[in-house]
Amino acid sequence: MSTTTLNDTSVPEVEVDRLREVLEYYWTKEWTDGLPVVPVTESYLDRFLATVLRDPEEVLFTITHLNRHLTIRLAAINAAMAGCLPEYFPVVVAAWEAIAQEPHPARGIWQSTTGTAPFLVVNGPIRHEIDLNSQGNIFGSGFRANATIGRAIRLGCINVFGLHPHKLDQATQGTPAKYSSCIAENEEQSPWPPLHTEYGFDAADSVVTAYVIRSVMHIEARHTMEPEQLAMDFVDSIRRTGALIHEYTSALLVLVPEHAEVFASAGWSKDDLRAFVFEHSVRDRSELVEVGKDALSHKTRWRLSSEHPDSMPDTASGSDEPDLVRVLSHPSSIQIMVAGANNAGVSAVVEIFTLNPPRENPFSYSKVGGAA
Repeated sequence: MSTTTLNDTSVPEVEVDRLREVLEYYWTKEWTDGLPVVPVTESYLDRFLATVLRDPEEVLFTITHLNRHLTIRLAAINAAMAGCLPEYFPVVVAAWEAIAQEPHPARGIWQSTTGTAPFLVVNGPIRHEIDLNSQGNIFGSGFRANATIGRAIRLGCINVFGLHPHKLDQATQGTPAKYSSCIAENEEQSPWPPLHTEYGFDAADSVVTAYVIRSVMHIEARHTMEPEQLAMDFVDSIRRTGALIHEYTSALLVLVPEHAEVFASAGWSKDDLRAFVFEHSVRDRSELVEVGKDALSHKTRWRLSSEHPDSMPDTASGSDEPDLVRVLSHPSSIQIMVAGANNAGVSAVVEIFTLNPPRENPFSYSKVGGAA
């Protein structure tokens, strides 16, 4: 394998000054995420549109309260600007179709002070066809397809829906995922069926699942081969009081192959792990009193102190064990996938938004190349 560096002399000649003028023009128009974008011509745009048999003016996604619509053509422009290759575009379209099923963005969650961002998981053969990374450094840089597909969504948010920071995007701190957040599942090193088969797809289908995320917490667990001990490490991160904005929280467990094998070798299925996490994700009410989160708001159902004038009892208050508060509404509030290198015990808990209680099918996904 050979690599090139910035010291190589075989750099193609371009009109640098002209290119810089174009990049600065895009910047003055606020068409970027703060990084340079790829200039787009009509001929280059046609190469993207040719990869999908769709009307360029077809609307993919609408944010109703903003009265703004993203079309196939606009999605293609932003994918090209993000640095996507044309062959990535069917995945970008599937991503927008998945996002369109997600109820939170249409209600303004991407404008939230919480600082949420779109997060994409890709399954199926398309991973290999476009070299999506599913192994080492999955949440990091270095892979064009991951970086640019996620960035295509962010640029669409900015350029189509006007979600500029300090303007319609009111994130208090935000997240690095606002630049780009797209990973693929490491299906080949997973002991379980891949994520998309849980939604009724065939393993041979290529599917994009869309989430709304707040953060990614890495869990260092290299010390045990006992599934219960390992699962409790995940439980401890999921049930932290800082995660409890609403009555319940949700999470996507992104397990490295090493951790997935600990569970599978002990005979645990994904459902077994989900059930264990659900049963153990509880807090003593006294712990919630300490942080002022032992009740709910009448107006928003967000957690607050029982001493607050807007407070109402949470669901657990009416149960047989009112002092034991569940932080998950249902086992389906936990999703499980495998991604990352098989070289260390470092997995992640991705904090995701779902409806609480969740819908019968609480997550949003779309088949790559599916029917319009």
